[in-house]
Amino acid sequence: MSHRVAGRLTSVKDRRCPLDLNPVTSMPSSLSAQGEPPYPPIPPEEGPAAVLWDMDGTLVDTEPYWMRAEGELVTSFGGVWTHEDAMLLVGAGLWDSALILQSHGVTLEADAIVQRLTNRVQEQLRDEGVPWRPGARELLRQVVDAGIPTALVTMSVERMARQIVDAIDFPAFSHIVSGDTVTMPKPDPEAYLTAAGLLGVAPEHCVAIEDSPPGLAAALAAGTISIAVPHQLPLPESAMYTRWSTLEGHTVSDLRTLYAARFGPCERPTPA
Repeated sequence: MSHRVAGRLTSVKDRRCPLDLNPVTSMPSSLSAQGEPPYPPIPPEEGPAAVLWDMDGTLVDTEPYWMRAEGELVTSFGGVWTHEDAMLLVGAGLWDSALILQSHGVTLEADAIVQRLTNRVQEQLRDEGVPWRPGARELLRQVVDAGIPTALVTMSVERMARQIVDAIDFPAFSHIVSGDTVTMPKPDPEAYLTAAGLLGVAPEHCVAIEDSPPGLAAALAAGTISIAVPHQLPLPESAMYTRWSTLEGHTVSDLRTLYAARFGPCERPTPA
């Protein structure tokens, strides 16, 4: 989920970031200038080339931790923070969230707010444990056991992402792309394009799993085979992605089926 973006400060006018079903057709200039390396085609029965996972709301249900941290912070400055206020931050960037919290009476610099919120969420992860989303860890284990490369693509900061990855009892991810390591946050495709590049695969040969409108928009704009698993915010049915109500009960076979639906026999590599 793209709940907390540690990226460039943007306007708070579009806090909700509605899902744009017209994906970006060009890469950010910082990436497109590098050119696209040639990627060998993957046989349908062996795909996908990688699975790219969102974290907050997809792999783990940390939204209540963030909401609690926000409420505590606003209250400590004498303000009032409602559930409706907290829902306005779902999908917002960390620094955008800081501006909204400042408007509710938090008299701290944005960087300090980001640090306070992240620290509080990490405290809750330590004290209360990692709240896994249904079926997420099980599907992740199947993907790893099948030898399919994985990357975590989150807009939380890296230190929090690593805390969650360290709680997984198997080597789950080859790479972590976090909000503080990219220039543009979701819904920009930079994070997904970066993850595919680190894995050495074409983004269109990857499956991306997301739960929020900005995250799903980023995955679509990167050209991935996108799976929407709605959580806090609704995601409409669309021919542009596959919507699952839960990850529970889904398997690697389901991922291979989605890959094969995009890349049929014509994509098979020619025998030497």
